[in-house]
Amino acid sequence: MAGVIEFLYMLGLPRKRRWYALALVSCCVSAAFAADRVTLKNGFDIVCDHRAADGDRVRLYTDASGQNFVEVAAEDIVSEQHVDLLPKTPAAAPVTKPASAALTPVRLHAMLTHAGAEYDLDEDLLASVVRQESGGNARAVSRAGAQGLMQLMPKTAAHLGVSDSFAPDQNIEGGSAYLDALLHRYHDNLPLALAAYNAGPEAVDRWHGIPPYRETRSYVARVIHEYNRRYALRLRSSAQRQASLSAAPLAASAE
Repeated sequence: MAGVIEFLYMLGLPRKRRWYALALVSCCVSAAFAADRVTLKNGFDIVCDHRAADGDRVRLYTDASGQNFVEVAAEDIVSEQHVDLLPKTPAAAPVTKPASAALTPVRLHAMLTHAGAEYDLDEDLLASVVRQESGGNARAVSRAGAQGLMQLMPKTAAHLGVSDSFAPDQNIEGGSAYLDALLHRYHDNLPLALAAYNAGPEAVDRWHGIPPYRETRSYVARVIHEYNRRYALRLRSSAQRQASLSAAPLAASAE
C-alpha cells in the first residue's frame, strides 16, 4: 500500500471492486490518536494522520510513518475537522447460550464468502465488520442488546427474517442483507453505510453524513482500517503467487 493511492472509485468500477478502492482512500486507525477529517468535493471523507502541500497537490498521510498517503488536488478539499479517534471499549459480552456447532475460522470464512457472493459484498469487508462487532463471538451480546456475530438488534433481526441471532449462518445472512440495504440507501458510500450500521440510518440522515459521535466515527475508521489490512494482505499474497508462477518456467528452462 506504500505510495500514492489512486481514486479508482471515480472510474465507475463494478461494485465489489469499488469497495477495494473506497477502503484504500479511507485512512487507518490502530490506536488512540488525534487526526484530521478531510471532506472532498465528491462527498467522501478521509481521516488522516497528517498532511503536506506540494504545489497544487496535497498529500494526506494515512499513518505517522509517512509511507502511505493519498494525493489529491488542493481545490478538491472542501473542509477539514479535527477528530479524536479512540479505541472502543468492548461492549459485547458472551452469553451462556450453547452453540449448535463449533464456529471454526474455516466455517466462518465459508459463511462470509457465501453471503458476500449473494449480496455482492467483499467477504473481507464482512469479516472486518464481524471482527469489530463481536470479535468473532457468535454468542456475543452488547449492553444495548445487539446479538451475535454482526450484532443485530432483535427488532432489526426480526425485520430481516432472522429467527435466531445466535445461529452464525442466520446472523451473517441478516447482517449482510442489512449492510447491503444501507449501501443502496447511501448510494454505495461505504463510510456512510458503516456509520448507519453503527448509529442507525436516522442519525446519518439527521446529520447529513457521519454523525459527530466519537464512538461512531471511531467505529467507521476501525472497520475500514481492518478492511485495508485484509485487502493489503490479499494483494501481497496474490503478488507472491504470481511471482512464483512466473519463476517456475524460468527455473525449468534453466535446467
